Amino acid sequence: MVAKKEGLSQDERMLLAASFFYLASTMMVNPLIAGFTGTFGASASFVGLVGGLMGFCSLFIRPVAGNLADLFTKRRLATAGAIVMSASTLLYGVAQSAWQVAALRLMSGAGYSFCSVCMASWFASLLPRDRVGSGMGMFGMMNALGMAVGPAVGFQVYQAFGYRAALVLAGALAALTAILVQFVQNPGRAVPGVRVQDKAKSLVAPDAVPAAVIVGLFTVPYMVAQSFLASYVEDLQINVRVGLFFPVYALVLLALRYGLKRAFDSWRFRTFLFGSSICAAAAFCLLSIMRGDIVMFVAAACMAGGYGVMCSVCQGAAVRVVGPDGTGMANGTYYMGIDIGMALGPTLGGWLYGAFGPSMLFWPCLVFAPCALLVYAASRVLHSL
Repeated sequence: MVAKKEGLSQDERMLLAASFFYLASTMMVNPLIAGFTGTFGASASFVGLVGGLMGFCSLFIRPVAGNLADLFTKRRLATAGAIVMSASTLLYGVAQSAWQVAALRLMSGAGYSFCSVCMASWFASLLPRDRVGSGMGMFGMMNALGMAVGPAVGFQVYQAFGYRAALVLAGALAALTAILVQFVQNPGRAVPGVRVQDKAKSLVAPDAVPAAVIVGLFTVPYMVAQSFLASYVEDLQINVRVGLFFPVYALVLLALRYGLKRAFDSWRFRTFLFGSSICAAAAFCLLSIMRGDIVMFVAAACMAGGYGVMCSVCQGAAVRVVGPDGTGMANGTYYMGIDIGMALGPTLGGWLYGAFGPSMLFWPCLVFAPCALLVYAASRVLHSL
């Protein structure tokens, strides 16, 4: 019913579903991979390294994936990325050492890079110019929902059946992505007139860099929360049902999507940025003082209004400032911001946890929203949106 009201085509719906499953798969693994690596007797430093490996790998491969997404058929590249993701994640189920887990983590990073960039540029190419904001808002919201549902489901499966069962389930979700993209009629052909030598001159879309930096600044603290929230609650013996944090986050994100569906095309970028910065700051203040479920639920809602909304807004902004002939590069640049956040967030969280203890974990995260506002103030290209 919602899809019809939004005027989504069959191809758009398939790509939205595929996007949800590959991100749910990725985010199902992220909160579990450090603990799983630790079961092989790895040191704390090596466990932290494995946690950030996918983000670092994806960061370096992402520009290449962005170039290829404008040069070759998106279906082919997205299928290859999803297959690599699925295979590497399923193999976690039979891994016998921490080094094997690290190698599989690198493979996952490569597959994730191709899958995400190709599907984002593919989806953007299906949208008319006047629907780019709302269309990419929907795409970003499905991504954010996948990032919320994945950890919630993964955590529940891990508690019931163990690490390997949860990781195998994540591999199966990635396989669904490879299947779903085969039903998209438009194969996402290369951008006409674009040559390899032309694309090779740049690894990023310069106009999309400010949006990428801003989403990265929102991603770092979000990944701190995703990676360490369960340990934070356990070590401080806080009486909350921590497994409900991400489901509440997902439900609020859905409500925001419906409430703001027209605003993605009409509101200024700065309006979203200011509102989301306030929400993000409130979320980390509440997590720092929470002692019961109600405060945690409000923190989850604020997190949705902060990180969840800005994921959609920044992706739409990156696509619009670059234009239709560079959607692959625009999305590649945008996801580099996500990659940096995914790599630095767990690393920063681990350092804060070890250096200052769990009680001080979330207070330093308040610095990132003001930094995002400073990036916006220094960026001319975003002022036009």
